[in-house]
Amino acid sequence: MLERKLLNCTVALAALHAATVFALPALADEITVVSFGGAYQEAQSKALFQPAAKAMGITVREETYGGIADLRLQVKSGAVTWDVVASGSGSAARAGAEGILEPLDYSVIDVSTFQEGLYQDFCVGGDVFSTVLAWNTKTFGDNGPQSWADFWDVEKFPGKRAYRNSVAGALEPALMADGVPADQVYDVLSTPEGLKRALDKIRELKPHIAVWWSSGAQHAQLMVDGEVDMVTGWNGRFDVAAKNGAAVKYTFNQALLDYDCYAIAKGAPNKDLAMKFLAEISKPEYQADFTNYITYGPTNVKAYELGLIKDDYARLLPSHPDNAAKQLPINLQWYIKNEAEASAAYQDMLTE
Repeated sequence: MLERKLLNCTVALAALHAATVFALPALADEITVVSFGGAYQEAQSKALFQPAAKAMGITVREETYGGIADLRLQVKSGAVTWDVVASGSGSAARAGAEGILEPLDYSVIDVSTFQEGLYQDFCVGGDVFSTVLAWNTKTFGDNGPQSWADFWDVEKFPGKRAYRNSVAGALEPALMADGVPADQVYDVLSTPEGLKRALDKIRELKPHIAVWWSSGAQHAQLMVDGEVDMVTGWNGRFDVAAKNGAAVKYTFNQALLDYDCYAIAKGAPNKDLAMKFLAEISKPEYQADFTNYITYGPTNVKAYELGLIKDDYARLLPSHPDNAAKQLPINLQWYIKNEAEASAAYQDMLTE
């Protein structure tokens, strides 16, 4: 009988110990952050995640994931283990509308010095990139095409083009090439006639499009190999290609300003602490340091005013005020409402 009592006591203590261990993450000052891995997450870790953890006196666990689809599985299963999720702006906007992200509290997260349009209800911007017009300097020298009208002008700028094979960032340049002012592009695109106008403009250029690219790696490699004379694509990829010897330059004029951001998973186990963490990494000091590790611009304009980013380098970044002023910010609400229909129409146009 005594042995049984001792055994029961031991089992109870073991159960209590296990419960305590498993409860620790919920009780401790700890959050889990998930991002995309590789050089990007390494930069995030060094400039944002771990310095913020130290400043706040908390532990930040880092994991990697494949995208919002992975988060959707967690939320739908009711087994959410992630707190903060790195995401593209468009993916976050759609995920928020779907109900798998927590709305952000901007009384906690200070975005008063953010570039306009670089935060949303469910996601706060962390870094900025641009979809730009790039050209081969062996073909056009240093003064290549400077507008989308130039990109479409095959007489003034003859040569092979490359264009994206999906709708994101593909319709806006076509309308600007057709004379629509940047600040009217999304109003025009919101009508059936405007969507048709953009698609018809791309149809004009189709005979001169040698490659329909599907990834950043591909469009950068096109310039490395000199396979095309001009291309649309992401500025950071062209910077890397240029460092590797590619004959490529680009312009921020009429570029599309877009951003990556941070969200909080719906049902996050440490929602309140995650909100404070987002407030911390949104400060300009962190964003300024992030540029030292990867060539993306800060979303917090004040990051340019601290003297932590050298002026000559700052002027190369897409969110520098001088560069941002030349660009059209991506309209996420338009994509939430219209992307499915526009994408289907775009794919039909490609297969004609």
